[in-house]
Amino acid sequence: MIEADIAVIGAGPAGAVCALNLAPLHRVLLIDRQVEPRARIGESLIPAVRRLFGDMRLWDSFVAQGHMPHHGNRSIWGSPGTTETQALRDLDGAGWHLDRARFEQWLRGHARDRGAAILTGTFPRDLRQSPTGWCFELEIDGRAIPACARLIVDATGRSASIARSLGARRTADDRLVCGWFYCAERDAMASGLTDIQAEADGWWYTAPLPSGRRVIAFHTDADLPAAEDAADPDRLRGRLRDRGILSDLLHDIEPGSVEAGFCAAHGAMLDRPVGSSWLAVGDAALSFDPLSSQGLFNAIYTGLAGAESADRHLSGDGSALGEYASRIASIRDAYQTHLSAWYGMERRWADQPFWRRRLVMNPSVPA
Repeated sequence: MIEADIAVIGAGPAGAVCALNLAPLHRVLLIDRQVEPRARIGESLIPAVRRLFGDMRLWDSFVAQGHMPHHGNRSIWGSPGTTETQALRDLDGAGWHLDRARFEQWLRGHARDRGAAILTGTFPRDLRQSPTGWCFELEIDGRAIPACARLIVDATGRSASIARSLGARRTADDRLVCGWFYCAERDAMASGLTDIQAEADGWWYTAPLPSGRRVIAFHTDADLPAAEDAADPDRLRGRLRDRGILSDLLHDIEPGSVEAGFCAAHGAMLDRPVGSSWLAVGDAALSFDPLSSQGLFNAIYTGLAGAESADRHLSGDGSALGEYASRIASIRDAYQTHLSAWYGMERRWADQPFWRRRLVMNPSVPA
């Protein structure tokens, strides 16, 4: 029998942050299906994260990882002209473009160093509530091992598989999907700028990454013909032609030399991110449209906030989980207001399905 105070299901950024903050205080079990972090889109981290890392005593260790500074954004959005914003205007300084797999391994390492027991290559099954919390089984080395925990944290990402198995409903905002690939960065002295460009069927994103790589992503709606291009790396590279600054940056991509993927990218939220002795963090609780550049920061923030609420709950504070749910709702409200305004700035293709759907969110924003 494996006994824990808290079982965190999912060892991505949200789950690992939650575990590393709880491990010095409670018996924490961090569980993930994947033995190693899998390749996934989402490498940008906003400057405000330095405050969270400072609170968690992780700042010096993060800096030592050597991720690439994100010095600003360059965009073609709302007009044919290029607009540039610099991180010098941010009181927190520059953000970062991450080596995502290395970043996730770093967080897992700190969770382990602070006392969390990490089990990978397995997933809870037969989850059921007991008078003292939760019981479930884990398959380890071909054997079914019983386990129990006083509280469950769902950090399973967009699937929110634990919360949904307990009756929570997940509602998506739209049908946004993302086709992406990595390629070699031809400019060894890359500027550290993120480039964003709107087009008739959606929008593009590209940024340089550590280790001489670059990420390129195209966002559109799953039911539009452009989604077929997003899902096919060869067609996606072909779609890059005549895309202004993107074409200039990426003109020498070699066919067959890329790692690619296709995934959901819509905003979404659980109807309730907490329940009887459980809570959800990261994308499981609240997913963001990538245009907000807030997804990875939200994972870290909710991982930390979820840890605080879990600790209070186990200490007998009956209001802790409800207050956490209210905090998630307030984040959601602010996010939707800002996202609506950002999409409302682009009016050049107001008659096209992708943009027409988003202009309905905020028709009052001036062109």
